[in-house]
Order: sequence, then structure tokens, then C-alpha cells
Amino acid sequence: MLFSGGRHRLSISKPVSGTRRAIDILAAAVVVVGAFGLSSPAVAADCGSSPVSGIDWSECNKKNLILKGSSFDQANLASIDFTMTDLSDTDLSSANLEKATLVRAWMTNAAAKKANFAKIEAYRSGFSGIVADGATFSNAELQRANFTGAKLTGVNFEKAELGRANFDKAVLTGTRFSFANLSRARLSGATFEGPIAFDSAFMYRTHIEGVDLSAATGLLQAQVDLACGDPSTKLPADLTVPAGWPCGTD
Repeated sequence: MLFSGGRHRLSISKPVSGTRRAIDILAAAVVVVGAFGLSSPAVAADCGSSPVSGIDWSECNKKNLILKGSSFDQANLASIDFTMTDLSDTDLSSANLEKATLVRAWMTNAAAKKANFAKIEAYRSGFSGIVADGATFSNAELQRANFTGAKLTGVNFEKAELGRANFDKAVLTGTRFSFANLSRARLSGATFEGPIAFDSAFMYRTHIEGVDLSAATGLLQAQVDLACGDPSTKLPADLTVPAGWPCGTD
């Protein structure tokens, strides 16, 4: 039998045993792969490579780095450790950061439309000025996170921990806070048009001073009674202003 693949040549000139024949067949298959340039899929993240669109840095350790202005669009950053890393002005569009560690990291002015931040750990992290329209932060740990001036249209914060998070001057049009913990979070100064969802959100001392919630959905009187408003706070037609807001300057 004669087999040819480019410069490779395999010849079997006489009968061989069953075991020998199996070995020869396997060798022939290897020759074919080499001859026609076929390659096997990547099996591990390339943690030593430089940032580039679509990179796979899943589960890599990238703590305490300055990666300002890098391109991570459509990248796989699942379970990466970005603790205290500077990601300002980066492109994270459509990137997957599920279960990433972003504790005390900052993403100031990053582009992150449709990015996946589900289940991230991001205590005291900086998202000020981020443009994350259509992104998801579901089940994320975001206590004391700073979203000042962020663009968050259509963002999903369902079941997120947002205690003391700051949304001053953020755009929250169509944002969903269903089942989220908004304890002492600051929505004062946020802007949005149309509905914003608060179904089953925990709003203990959530700051809603001056916020127009007239189009909010899922908001109940019990939530309003726990929150912190002022005379300029607007509520849905079926809800009433409490006799006294509980917060003061809290």
C-alpha cells in the first residue's frame, strides 16, 4: 500500500499484524494532518500575551497592572483576576468577564457595551464614565462601586449587591434592579427616560432625592417607605410620599 501527502510518504509492502496495522493507520493520520496544515483547537488561555481584540485571558492573574487604553473587545476574560488593575479607557465591548475579580479595579471611561459582568466581584471598584449600554451585571458583587456619570441604558442589575453604590449623574434608562440590594445606594442625580424596574429590590435608605420615579415598574409602597427622598422626588401615581423620609443626611 502507498500513501502520499505532500513530502510525506508511507509505504506498507507486506501483511502486518493487527496491532502493527493499527499503529500504521494512526501514523498515516498524523501524516495527513501535517501535510494539509490541520491544527487542533487551543486548550488553554494565553496569559502571557499582550491585550488584543478577542484574546483569551480566562482565569489569568492580571492583578496590580496598568492596562489603560487596551483593546479587550469580544475577549474571554471569564474568572480573570483584575484586582487593583487600571482598565481606564479600555475597550471591553461584548467581552465576557463572568466571575472576574475586579476588586478596587477602575474602568473609568471604558467602552463596555453588551459586556458580560455577571457574578463579578467588584467591591469599591470605579466604573465612572463607563459606557455599558446593554451590559449585564446580574448577581454581581458591587458594594460601594462608583458609577458616577456612567451610561447604563438597558443594563441588567438583577440580584446584584449594590449596597452604597453611587449612580450620581448616571443614565439609567431601562435599567433593571429586580431583586437587587440597593441598601444606601445613591440614585440621586441619575437620569432616565421611561421605565426602570425595581421588582423586589431591597431599598433600605436608598437615596432617591430629586429622582423622577413616576414611570418606575415594580415599585411598592413598602420600598418607598424605606427609601430616602425629598419634596422633589416623584413617585408612580399609585404610591404616596411617606409622612417622613427616614434618612436625613445619611
